[in-house]
Amino acid sequence: MALEIERKYLVDGESWREAGGGSHHILQAYLALDGSTSVRVRISDGRRARLTVKIGRSGLVRDEFEYPVPLEDAERMIEAAQGRLIEKVRHVIPSGGFVWEVDVYEGALSGLVIAEVEMRSENDTPVLPEWIGREVTGEAAWSNAMLAIHGLPEGALP
Repeated sequence: MALEIERKYLVDGESWREAGGGSHHILQAYLALDGSTSVRVRISDGRRARLTVKIGRSGLVRDEFEYPVPLEDAERMIEAAQGRLIEKVRHVIPSGGFVWEVDVYEGALSGLVIAEVEMRSENDTPVLPEWIGREVTGEAAWSNAMLAIHGLPEGALP
């Protein structure tokens, strides 16, 4: 088991693209969701698959259990998820001693861009790059699970 300690923000503008960094395509589906617990399957770049269980403690800290699964099994699980699906391109951007993950959503969530930064401690205070907008850490409507099930929150995009 690992602890996931992260903050989540909406992204303002496109200047984050100037920072460079690698990227990969993510297809993920939510198999189960119950309160603060979620089970998801993710395929990265069509080659690697993982099953992840997240159990929330607070908006900032969650227990995270992650396991590799055969690609064919993950594809079948995604089919069974009945539309609770997210497709996005994740850009990895180092900044100020932290690694920012900027997710550019596709499909029904097209136009949405969210940045996450993982920390070693709840007390870490990463310097926010200029392209960081409103913090949405702990706001359920902005979790990937809720976005997959309910779509964009009302008024989310201009």
